[in-house]
Amino acid sequence: MTDGDGDLGFTWAPRKDGSVVVLRGGTVVTSLRGDRAATFVAEVEALDDDDAQQVMARWTGNYRRGNERAARQHPRNRGAGR
Repeated sequence: MTDGDGDLGFTWAPRKDGSVVVLRGGTVVTSLRGDRAATFVAEVEALDDDDAQQVMARWTGNYRRGNERAARQHPRNRGAGR
């Protein structure tokens, strides 16, 4: 969470063709169509704003897992000669 209130800057908008776009800071980060769009809408509409932000981050892949530093040190990620 960026500022304590849970707002990560995500919004979403349905399109006339039934697809859904997820935006962050006004920029489209993903577009969902068909069953995925319907599943996304059902999930987001059932949540409050803070939880919906987390769901949008998960659907877009834009979230931290907390293990980036440890993964960087793993032997397979160090590359040759490091």
